[in-house]
Amino acid sequence: MSITAEPRPTEDSNPAPQPPQSATRTAWGSLRPLVLRLHFYAGVFVAPFLLVAAVTGFLYACSYQAEKIVYSHELTVPVGTSELPISQQVAAARKAHPEGTLSAVRPSPEAGATTRVLLSGVPGVNTDHKLAVFVDPYTGEIRGALEQYGSTGALPLRTWIDELHRDLHLGQTGRLYSEFAASWLWVIAGGGLVLWFGRARSRRRIRGTSGRRRTLSLHGSVGAWAAAGLFFLSATGLTWSTYAGASISDLREALKQATPTVSAAVAGGGEHAGHDMAGMDMGGGNGSSAAAAKDVGLDAVLKAARAEGLSNPVEIVPPADASSAYVVQQIQRSWPEKQDSVAVDPATGEVTDVLRFADYPVLAKLSRWGIDAHTGILFGIVNQLALAALALSLTLLVVLGYRMWWKRGRGARFGRPIPRGAWQHVPPYILVPLLAAIGVLGYFVPLLGIPLAAFLLLDVVLGEIAYRRGKRSHAPADRA
Repeated sequence: MSITAEPRPTEDSNPAPQPPQSATRTAWGSLRPLVLRLHFYAGVFVAPFLLVAAVTGFLYACSYQAEKIVYSHELTVPVGTSELPISQQVAAARKAHPEGTLSAVRPSPEAGATTRVLLSGVPGVNTDHKLAVFVDPYTGEIRGALEQYGSTGALPLRTWIDELHRDLHLGQTGRLYSEFAASWLWVIAGGGLVLWFGRARSRRRIRGTSGRRRTLSLHGSVGAWAAAGLFFLSATGLTWSTYAGASISDLREALKQATPTVSAAVAGGGEHAGHDMAGMDMGGGNGSSAAAAKDVGLDAVLKAARAEGLSNPVEIVPPADASSAYVVQQIQRSWPEKQDSVAVDPATGEVTDVLRFADYPVLAKLSRWGIDAHTGILFGIVNQLALAALALSLTLLVVLGYRMWWKRGRGARFGRPIPRGAWQHVPPYILVPLLAAIGVLGYFVPLLGIPLAAFLLLDVVLGEIAYRRGKRSHAPADRA
């Protein structure tokens, strides 16, 4: 976020003859004032949003490990000799919490981990959340119940931090802040990188410098090292934003690169559907109702999924209606990812559809990997440490940028606008694609394109005002 100003030559009423500027200036020389001012405006006006995103992102990167500590009682149990059938574990959970509807079951993924029985429509629980009942898989003991959010299984602590990072707990309106920050992050990082490497090597050194120049050198060095990570955070953050995310989804749909889903349709339906799954015998065969007798139960469904190679961790989703099957999906998002899924006929226990993650379209895979890396899941604690380091780097860049801005001095705080006529010196082969790119960005990434157009318009107006003031100050005095 370097915010140095481009030197501007003083005007003279009788300037010495100069060769045409277009003949002496390179393309970079023509563009540098624009890049410099864009980096400056973004640094001053966008940096506060980036600072909030960096601080909350750092907290989120730490939330995974904090969650394991805070909720260790619910998440872990002493390792036993053998696990109870899934149906018995669900029955124990429903006995303790008969409220709501069975939404999904996440069997214990490893020795010493609890089973999660997820209930929806529970009074007092956010409609976007589920109540997770934690069951000891060896004894059926209920270890507790907590609200869970999202497919990653975030518990209250991580959910609160996640929502703080995403929308500042302001709902849909608050999401505009994070999208605004993500939209501009790559522009600021890219502009700073170009400006930094466009400086002479001797001027990029930190050692031996002092004052504002040392701050600038440190700012540039940190930005250069962090740039790749900042680009990544910006791109992946936009994939699930409100406006840019919708554009990305539409583009993937048009390119037939949307994330596929397993087909849960069952021909002819079944008598089991339309009943609350809580009232059914999930083990199959021992139910008191005819509906329960037609359902093979969770244990048979899980066995069928295992036969298709779906190893832990998995989530079992009961049929939604009379024409739906059970859906079993792997939910491991750490590397290597496990995202295979199958549909199982509740009446027969036969697998009716299989979807392998290996068969996902390329962009669907990249989106999955990108989001999981952005949220700190893909590579576990290493991923989380890298995100924390990036968040700290971005925080430092913002602080150093404002420090440089403060050191400029009162009279030069906002620098000089782009000189009048500067656009005329930009080669057409650069100017035309640049203006077209701004138009495209305004459509697909509105929280970047619209403010960008406003910044450029503002600087053109300021340049015209500065030009007219300078022209008046150099005009000859009127004669009596």
